[in-house]
Amino acid sequence: MERKDQTAPGLHFVGKKDDLIQAKRSFRTLDGRDVLIIHHEGVFHAIDSYCHHAGGMLQNGDIEEINGKMCIICPKHKYKITLAEGECLYKGKDPRENPSVTRWFSKGVKQRIHVVTESDGNVFVKLSVSPGWIESDYYQGEKGKVERAKAEAAERKNPIKEDDD
Repeated sequence: MERKDQTAPGLHFVGKKDDLIQAKRSFRTLDGRDVLIIHHEGVFHAIDSYCHHAGGMLQNGDIEEINGKMCIICPKHKYKITLAEGECLYKGKDPRENPSVTRWFSKGVKQRIHVVTESDGNVFVKLSVSPGWIESDYYQGEKGKVERAKAEAAERKNPIKEDDD
């Protein structure tokens, strides 16, 4: 679905704005990278399509506001990933606090996010060029793709029943 008339180097045409809004979530492969484009509450987001933890398909995850941030919840193991930063959030207690109170903490950026731009009703994604390893990079490489395929095959043989949170 890539267009040759890109308006700037590195921009990938991913669809018409109205079509992407209607779809809410769209999967694209851009330069060999699997990306999920999400339209939620008037904002476009682009994020690596597979969860950093175990390669779960984020396309099937619920979106919730957590601690003031919009997050996608991985349907596989319920990891919470912020749409804007790719940060993984978890609920816990700081044992150094007395009394210790349950609250949200960050594990840091674990999911690579990409820049989305709109122009004349067209939507483009520029892939992240942030240096260094981000955990979701694993599931974009060959080893991660093989591991993901094995896990999907095992899941088809023995479906896991998801617990309610």
